[in-house]
Amino acid sequence: MGCFCSKVGANSTVTSRPGKEAPTKQYSKPRWKSQEPVTAAKLQRMQEEFWDTQPHYGGDKAMWDAIKAACGSEDMDTARLILDTAGIIVARADMTVMYDERGVKYELPKYVLAQPSNMLRGEEAEQQLQHEQQQQQQQLELAQRQQQAQAVQAG
Repeated sequence: MGCFCSKVGANSTVTSRPGKEAPTKQYSKPRWKSQEPVTAAKLQRMQEEFWDTQPHYGGDKAMWDAIKAACGSEDMDTARLILDTAGIIVARADMTVMYDERGVKYELPKYVLAQPSNMLRGEEAEQQLQHEQQQQQQQLELAQRQQQAQAVQAG
């Protein structure tokens, strides 16, 4: 016998029990604010990571492909057409919960649906990117120094 609900990760769940939420015809991409302002590059990495890993945890690949296409569409008419054609039922007005025709639940984090209201742009984004690169470089240098110290102690 299968499990009722599989926790996929911090961002999503695939459930095989429909009916928890009623379908809605009035939906749109969410407006949201991230806890920490993000750059376009970081948001893109987060989205790519989600789409690269999510389908492997459950649900139908064709449904995931349709959901991804709808999320990537520029206008809501196209998104609705894609979802309707694939037989996907949107259960929440912010599009974060959907079901396929078999009742499999697909949950999406808001960051794959829309950009946050506090996204860093222009000079602010460039400064943040430089800061992140400096932090990564410092962490790399620290790790190298630690490895060298361990090699000296061992030798």
